[in-house]
Order: sequence, then C-alpha cells, then structure tokens
Amino acid sequence: MYDPLKEPYPKPWQGHPKSYWADDSQSMKRPVLQQEIHSEVVIIGAGYTGLSAAYHLAKNYNIKATVIEANEVGWGCSGRNAGFVLPSSGRISLMQLRKKWGFDVSQCIFTEFHQGVATVEQLISSGNIECDVIRGGYLKVAHTQALADKMERQVYAQQKTFFDDVEFCNAARISEKLMLSSQAFGAMYYADYFSLNPLKLVQGYARLAEEHGAQIYCNSPLIDWRQEQKKHRLLTLEGSIVCDKVIIATNGYTGKKQHPLIKNRHFPVLSSIIVTRPLSAKELEGIGMKAGLMVMDTRALKYYYRLLPDGRLLFGGRGAIKGENAGQQVYSQNLLKALIATFPQLSNVSLAYFWSGWVSVSYDDYPRIWGNEENNVLYAMGYCGSGLSFASQAGKRLAQKLASDKALSTIPFVQSPLTKFPMASMRRIGLSLYYKWANLKT
Repeated sequence: MYDPLKEPYPKPWQGHPKSYWADDSQSMKRPVLQQEIHSEVVIIGAGYTGLSAAYHLAKNYNIKATVIEANEVGWGCSGRNAGFVLPSSGRISLMQLRKKWGFDVSQCIFTEFHQGVATVEQLISSGNIECDVIRGGYLKVAHTQALADKMERQVYAQQKTFFDDVEFCNAARISEKLMLSSQAFGAMYYADYFSLNPLKLVQGYARLAEEHGAQIYCNSPLIDWRQEQKKHRLLTLEGSIVCDKVIIATNGYTGKKQHPLIKNRHFPVLSSIIVTRPLSAKELEGIGMKAGLMVMDTRALKYYYRLLPDGRLLFGGRGAIKGENAGQQVYSQNLLKALIATFPQLSNVSLAYFWSGWVSVSYDDYPRIWGNEENNVLYAMGYCGSGLSFASQAGKRLAQKLASDKALSTIPFVQSPLTKFPMASMRRIGLSLYYKWANLKT
C-alpha cells in the first residue's frame, strides 16, 4: 500500500481499493494530463477538500481551477472513510475548546463545525447527488461506567454552554431505543446527524465542480514543483501546468515530495475498516441497532461503526503503522474481535470487506486552513480522522481565502500554520509506543 512517509507521491492507475463503497459505485473515466497547459489555479487532490474548493472558486468567484489527482476521484480518504457526517474535526472536545480559547472563539469554532454539515447538505442538494443518505443520528458511547458518569456531566455542560442539541442516554435507554451492546454504559446522542456513501458523495462533488467549469485530470500525480519567477510549474508524469496559485488538498495522502510549506507538519496514520456479510434477521434483532445509527466509543484507540442499508455492519479502528503492513490479516482479525466484544450476539459473523486509508493527524490535534505570505500556495490539512464535513467546509474556505485577502474569521484554524512535528523522523516510533500504552489502558 502507498506510504506517504516513504514515497514521494502515489503511483497512478492503482484504482480504488476493494471496498464496500467501490463495489457500490461507478467511477467516471477522466483524462490524463499529457501536455503543458496554463491555469490560474491548480488544486492538487480530487477529494472533498479539493473538489469543494474547485466548485466554490467557480461558483462564487468565476475562477475555473484545474484539479490534478494521482489516481481516481476519491482515491484517498474521501473514498475510504465510514461516511459519518458530523460537525467536528480534530481531536479536541467542545468543552476543551472552551477551556483553551474562551467563550467567543470556541463559539465560532462550534458554528464553523455546524456550517460544515450545512455545506455538505448544500452540495448534495445543488448537485442532486445520490449518495445513500440515512438520517439515524450519532451516538458517542462511554465504554466504562466511570466515563459514563463523566459524560453525563459533560452533556449538561454542553447544553448550557453551547446550547448544543445533545442528550445523555443511560445504559437502559441505549438498549431500549438505539442498540444492544455489552459495552455501552452511557452515551451522548445527537439525533440529527446522518451517514452516506462517501465515494458516491465525492464523485458527486467532482461532477458538480466540472459542471461549473473546473477541469479534472486523473492518474496524473505531481512529481515535481518548480518556482519560475512569480509562476509555479507543476510537473506530472506526462504533462505540466504553469499557474499563478496552488491549493494543496492531499491531506493524509501527501507524499514526501511536496511543498516546503507543509513539510513535517502532519502525520499520516492508518485507519482500517471491516464490513460483515449481510446480517440475518435474527442477528439484526439481536443487536437491536437503529437504522442509520453512527457510533463511536471513548477508547484512546476509538472504534466506530454503523449499520449499512443492506444489513451489513461496518466497523473501523486503527490499523497498521506502516503502509506495507496495511493488508495483513491480523488487523482485520483485531477489528473482528473488537466487533464481537461489542456485540457478542455476532460471534459467528464473517467478513466480506477489509480496507485501510490514511488520515492526517496534526501535532496539536486541530486542523489548519493556511497559506504563504504571497497567498499563492494554500493548504488545508490535519483533520485527524473527522474530516468529511470539515473538509467540505475547508474547501469553501480555501476558495474564499485564495480569492480575497480579507480575514476569514476569528477561528484558530485560519490564524496559524500547522505546527511542525519535533523529531519528525521519530513519529512512527512514538505512534507504536502510544498504541501499546492505549491497548494496556483499555
């Protein structure tokens, strides 16, 4: 598997990994860049961030961007994630945001998160995107009683502080209304959030961007970046582009050979997903899971899961540390063991799919939307695995930032660059130690 810390860029023509999403979606063939062209703006990466930026540049500012993608649309995280549409990003809770930045700033962040969900809904509506939307709500589950007690206090604080539309559910209510799990001692429940097919969504974004004038080239990885006076020359395997401005929208799939602006400023970490065979009527009754419900637990190494429209269970968590090990059976079996521990009723279930993808982790646990002093190289990265809605919003903000010198807002995401990782070459050693600690703690 492609490894961003070892390889300069992804090799083309890899196709989507064998996944539930890929088997349920159809990719559109797009051209390879095979000549030199000129463009005002080039966007690197045809995922949520890049395609949202391309759409909003065209729609709001009449700027027709060129998008280059190393493989197919949505080949990276945008086509591999679990399809949770939630108002979040990074790894910092709402109450931690309040403590870190105070009332006004944390309220702006809270609003920005919710605008991210609204942006996804607006793009789906504008493009008439068929992406299997299911409104089943989101449940954050406390996997111990002590964490449930703490969570109950947190819910009341969020309701009072942010007027957040969240409720606390005790174990009895979870079992009665939401699911039958052996590891649910309490939970935060948001009724209005939804799930979807993430690959169909990003393919819809691509069509929408193209309808507004964006040009997308696939299987055209960036292999070199040269500065020529005030212009940028981006070289692909078979062509090149001369442009004025560049947006880097590769997030967890950003290879070693990229712009100095982002060097050592994020950490690609693998997340893996399994999908079961279709559950029987008896098994579905046994887990009692509400249709469309999205769930994540409170472990240091979190598990996340949802029931798919055809009765399969999707279950995800952290995978290998190196790309070369991503497909090893031990990681799918680890997830299967965790699934059965969560739902002992499924002790005989078998797997139909297993795949992995890179998420971009920032040093200080929250993402950035940033650009250089000349405002001609911009990026959005560091979503920490919670990027579907935030990436869509980040693309919109990148378009705004590129087209205007005006300040976007007071949110921290746009006020500073990603922090460099100290001792960046040791990141994976640190991750290995963290995984060992987290497993002992659990």
